[in-house]
Amino acid sequence: MSGLGAWAFKMRGGLWTLLFVLILVLARPTPRSLAVGLIFVVLGQLWRFWAAGSIGRYRGESVGAERLATWGPYALMRNPLYFGNGLIGLGWAIMAGPWAVPLFILGFIILYGIIIIPCEEAFLLEKFGEAYRAYQRTTGIFFPRREGLSSLTKRLHGPFCTGVLWQSETHTVLSTVVGTCLIALKITI
Repeated sequence: MSGLGAWAFKMRGGLWTLLFVLILVLARPTPRSLAVGLIFVVLGQLWRFWAAGSIGRYRGESVGAERLATWGPYALMRNPLYFGNGLIGLGWAIMAGPWAVPLFILGFIILYGIIIIPCEEAFLLEKFGEAYRAYQRTTGIFFPRREGLSSLTKRLHGPFCTGVLWQSETHTVLSTVVGTCLIALKITI
């Protein structure tokens, strides 16, 4: 893994923050937009808890995987942590105002869909080979594939480590709460 993808993976928190700051600067939330957006923020964070606990290890600044996780939310999609980020970011965009939704979606697609995910998938393909190819055939990037639905029930259950959540998700929860509060402080009634 080298180049732009490796750099973006390492800097993903900072790049995410830049996207958030752009949304925050231009935010004009209303009580209704805050209420609707908050639903997505909460769902996104809960989804991230499930995903982080399912991989059972702290995620660092470089791509790594001790084993190929294909259970829990990873049975539904190959990138549930980023899906959780997407729900949180979409929630923030909804809170900020309707103009922010397309801005967020474009930023999310560029950052994750074009730069980071292909880089991660190249690493996983090199490390896990045919097992990862088979996983790709039955599991979509962000949504389930019909091919994988027949065995989905038995793949949803798997190891879950609550201990990793404190180490892995503390920063995300803090960032999510602070970001949500900063947008809410800009409310216009």
